Amino acid sequence: MGPTSVPQIGTVPGSYSIPDSEKGNAELKRSLHTGQGPCKARSTTIEHCLLSRRSNQSLKRFFIWLLISISLSLLLSTSAIACYRVYRRRDLLFGERKDSDTYDAGAPFAPFKTQRLWGAYSPYYSVEEYSPPPDDCRLTQVNIIQRHGARYPTFSLSVRMAKALLKLQAAEHYIDPRLQFVSDYRYDLGTDDLLPFGEFQTYESGRKAFVRYGSLSSGENLPFVRASGSDRVIKSAFKWIDGKSSASHNTLKPVLALIIPEKDGWNNTLEDKSCPNAGQSEKEVQKWQSIYAKPIADQLNAAAYGLPENLTAEDAESLIALCALDTVAKEEYSQFCDLFSEEDFKGYEYSMDLEKFYYTGYGSPLGSVQGVGYINELLARLTDQPVQDHTQTNSTLDSKPETFPLGRGIYIDFSHDNLMVAVISAMGMTGNHIKAQSDTRPILDPTRYQENRDWYISKFVPFSGRMVVERMECGNARAAGRFGNASLERGQRDGSGSAVYVRILIDDAVQNLAICKGSKDGLCTLEDFVESQRYARENGQGDWEECFK
Repeated sequence: MGPTSVPQIGTVPGSYSIPDSEKGNAELKRSLHTGQGPCKARSTTIEHCLLSRRSNQSLKRFFIWLLISISLSLLLSTSAIACYRVYRRRDLLFGERKDSDTYDAGAPFAPFKTQRLWGAYSPYYSVEEYSPPPDDCRLTQVNIIQRHGARYPTFSLSVRMAKALLKLQAAEHYIDPRLQFVSDYRYDLGTDDLLPFGEFQTYESGRKAFVRYGSLSSGENLPFVRASGSDRVIKSAFKWIDGKSSASHNTLKPVLALIIPEKDGWNNTLEDKSCPNAGQSEKEVQKWQSIYAKPIADQLNAAAYGLPENLTAEDAESLIALCALDTVAKEEYSQFCDLFSEEDFKGYEYSMDLEKFYYTGYGSPLGSVQGVGYINELLARLTDQPVQDHTQTNSTLDSKPETFPLGRGIYIDFSHDNLMVAVISAMGMTGNHIKAQSDTRPILDPTRYQENRDWYISKFVPFSGRMVVERMECGNARAAGRFGNASLERGQRDGSGSAVYVRILIDDAVQNLAICKGSKDGLCTLEDFVESQRYARENGQGDWEECFK
């Protein structure tokens, strides 16, 4: 009988394939004889040992993959639940409303209700949902004046916030657990510059401008873009251009046509430094601080044991400002915000309303006049006529078609909050109302919180806030009976029988002008609107001269 046939090591009957390894084979042989190692003594053949080992490896791999699969399933399930909770939390904290091309809910990283109480430091949000012009109207021109996007604090505010923070960090220990984070907090905010979130805001505004007003632009009629000379304002203008260009798939590429320097001796209709005798608002703000912020300071002093120096009312307000600015800078809700109640934030909002009201708003004798130059430029664009102004317009720039063209479909100017407040005031607008220039100067009480007011800075000039003046032609169907206002029949005619109207929106909210109060959709004839701007057309009715006496 011939020798017994033994399968070569490395192959086994069937479909299995085992890698060849001399070292592994020797180990298996030793295991067969010693009963130690990967094959026990009961393994009588190499084939049995190999198959047993392969089976064990397969089983091991099976359980490993099973464990991995279960882990991944749990991870994905947990992630899905976490995502649901995040969005559910967003719904609960921030409100049910979601962003769209007709509505902006605000910053996604802070509760909507709270962030709208931060005055000029509120992120942009739609006060109302944008409503298109009536069906029988055709847009012919849009004028936008927009504040720069979210920024770091100014240098002066940075100093005040850092001072308040150092006082609080000097405590021996904190009684209130909400203050525990303060000892480890490192102040690292910059000053003045545009934030990444501010870039996003202005990019989005450019994109939405294309969605709403794309029909007013073409390769031969690009938007005319101007900016005041601050770096954050210029960057905002460029980001708006990027947003509009991207939305048009780069078929429309506006340029920043003009930067107006912010220098002494330069007339600039996009900045509020042209009136040397303009007053300040510290007195009114300090009155209100002593009422609303002093109790907040007392609470913080009681919650921080061993303070070498007590916090003042101004310190308390500075820490509320730090809540807002730390949030927009880091795009997450700051722990400083947890130190304050809704009533505290309402008091802070009112303080900022007072600051703007008595600085460039109605409360300052020389506040509104600082917006006259821009309004006269606006009237020139709306009527396609040269600028008529003797205040802060730059006659050299406004007399040249390269730097002040007429006949464009879209004009957008980037500016600051204080200048925009002056423009809103000079136009006679407060919230959803317009006051006749003959009215007695309104008062915002610095000693008592006014609940039912129409002056909310967060609704006028939040970060990236904007005022839009739409010009449109509407058909003859607009009769007096429809609006209850016969003046609407007198629309400036364009020769085709249709009439020319304007509509003003501030942060998407249509402003129902008193001179056209019968209109349900905010329309006012161009003729009536121009007539209503007598204060601007008459160069501030003597107020401009008071700036230099």
